[in-house]
Amino acid sequence: MKRIFADLHLHLNAKNSDGTVRVLSKAAELGYGLVGVSLAAETRDEEVERLRSVCSEVGVDFVSRVDLRPRNPDNLMRQLRRLRRKFEIICVACESKAVARQAAKDRRVDLLSFPLLDFRRRFFDRAEAELARGGLAALEVDVKPLLVLEGPARVRLLSFLRREAAVAKGFGVPVVVSSGVSQKLLLRKPREMAALGFLFGLDEVSGLDAVSRSPVALVERNREKLSPGFVAPGIRVVKEGRDC
Repeated sequence: MKRIFADLHLHLNAKNSDGTVRVLSKAAELGYGLVGVSLAAETRDEEVERLRSVCSEVGVDFVSRVDLRPRNPDNLMRQLRRLRRKFEIICVACESKAVARQAAKDRRVDLLSFPLLDFRRRFFDRAEAELARGGLAALEVDVKPLLVLEGPARVRLLSFLRREAAVAKGFGVPVVVSSGVSQKLLLRKPREMAALGFLFGLDEVSGLDAVSRSPVALVERNREKLSPGFVAPGIRVVKEGRDC
């Protein structure tokens, strides 16, 4: 079966229509079939549909995404109740251990991300991975820092990523490799993204899965849940009415 390649983390300036089209067109040209665009929580439905239309025109499948930065677990719970049915992908920036633990065990959370350069707040350890395995969240790794950082900062980040990737593998937590970029010049081909995963311990198959099967599975699962007939996993309303 042919792989569908995905980049679930693009930062686009909605006010710059030409720039948006250029980035999305480049993603399609590089071989991506599915792209996630990070949106503000207050983004209007018309703006989402405009982006969906642009993606359709250039030949990629659009995925709506929101990045949450909750102050505490209670704030996270409130945001999830308000936004879960509005966006196809929800990523939580885990900037405290309490938020990280709550996000990992909540099945409404799709992706866990951690501060790139504040290494004291990278909380993806064995306890976090065990919760994520039960909560179905994946660990997201943005490659942008690996492209722009140099020297000791890059070396130290790779060291943390190797440890976290090993922990994720040990607990069966999916790793999703995304770009995290806003400029087309920083976009890389899917297989180049997968190859970057080798720098932090992903083998060839795991690297390819991190830019294809793992992100695509998240999107497909959520689209099923957000569909009108969804009741529970494996259960759908096919027909309603007296003559059912």
